Amino acid sequence: MRISLLTVLVSAVAFADAKVGAAAPDFSLPDLDGKTVKLSDFKGKTVVLEWFNPECPFVKASHTKGSLVSTAKKQSDKGIVWLSVNSGAVGKQGAGAEKSREGAKGFGMSNPVLLDAEGTVGKAYGATNTPHLFVIDKGGKLVYRGAIDNSPDGEGKSPEGGKLVNYVDAALDELAAGKPVSVTETKAYGCGVKYK
Repeated sequence: MRISLLTVLVSAVAFADAKVGAAAPDFSLPDLDGKTVKLSDFKGKTVVLEWFNPECPFVKASHTKGSLVSTAKKQSDKGIVWLSVNSGAVGKQGAGAEKSREGAKGFGMSNPVLLDAEGTVGKAYGATNTPHLFVIDKGGKLVYRGAIDNSPDGEGKSPEGGKLVNYVDAALDELAAGKPVSVTETKAYGCGVKYK
């Protein structure tokens, strides 16, 4: 009875969405080389988390034609920490180190890709889609969660309202200028995260 109650409690905690305006949940995950990466290692830095599945058509479109083509590199060059997280379970589309490595290479990504095969971190953040993005400010507070942009085709060719808006770039620009983030939450689009 204790084990099942504990399992229920752990599951309930695991599905608690990170809230905008609250502290971002800390985590520890292996990168593609097996090195442990902890969010707390980046205390005092702005961090972007990008939920990633290299075989998702929306991720492919966004990394080859859309708003994610060079965003991570451009922001990393400004001192932003950019971490891609693959929460795909073993055997699911795009999951695992090898597929993540191939995808990252094919998309020209140089930022770390972290593996969350159990889905614990993805569920803690409430990540529902690939891509799904989260911006954490220097104080460790979640300040944005949602889509990379307002073009749900992933290609940047059909922006809602007619003008393409990269929400992550906008949030990071506002933070850099010492301003509050004006758009804190949007609806993520793309493939569903391939949880266990």
